[in-house]
Amino acid sequence: MELNLILAALATYVLNIPFGFVRQAFKKYSLMWFISIHAPIPFVVLFRHLFGLGFELYTYPIMLTAFFLGQLTGKKIRIYFDSKKLQQEAEITYTDD
Repeated sequence: MELNLILAALATYVLNIPFGFVRQAFKKYSLMWFISIHAPIPFVVLFRHLFGLGFELYTYPIMLTAFFLGQLTGKKIRIYFDSKKLQQEAEITYTDD
């Protein structure tokens, strides 16, 4: 059971990285921002079913942590790529002068 919980949490984490990446592009509390957070929830429920976890209380903290860490990781990746893009644009602008 513990291995299944770890695998389900890992799958939840990996699934949420692209959703966190996309979420960062939208205005906070907008419709698309809201959808980016809530769209992976049916997949998390599917993971719980596929890995035979059920809905025991002890699994919630681990799964919620994996969910939000995946969102946070995707957000940080987006911020990193956006800053690199801005830095490259600034270097191009600076060398053009």
